[in-house]
Amino acid sequence: MTVVSSRDFNRDVSAAKRAASKGPVVVTDRGEPAFVLLSIDDYRRLTGTDSEDSAEFLDRLQLDEVIDVEFPQMDITLKAPDF
Repeated sequence: MTVVSSRDFNRDVSAAKRAASKGPVVVTDRGEPAFVLLSIDDYRRLTGTDSEDSAEFLDRLQLDEVIDVEFPQMDITLKAPDF
C-alpha cells in the first residue's frame, strides 16, 4: 500500500492517481492516515456495486435545486514589505 503526505499529494496528484491504479493510496495529514484514494474498480469491488449502481449513486449526489450562497465581504489589507 502506498502512503503519501497531504503535501506530496497536492504537489503531484498524477503520481497518486498512478499509484492508486496499482492499489490503495493512503494520504496522511500530519503523519496520520486521513484519506484513501482508490481506483474506481477497487471501489466497486469493495462496495459490491457495478456501473449502474455507481451511476445511481452519482445521481443521488446531484441537487435538484439551485442553492444561493452569499459570502460576507472581507476587508483584506495588504502591506508591502519594508526593505
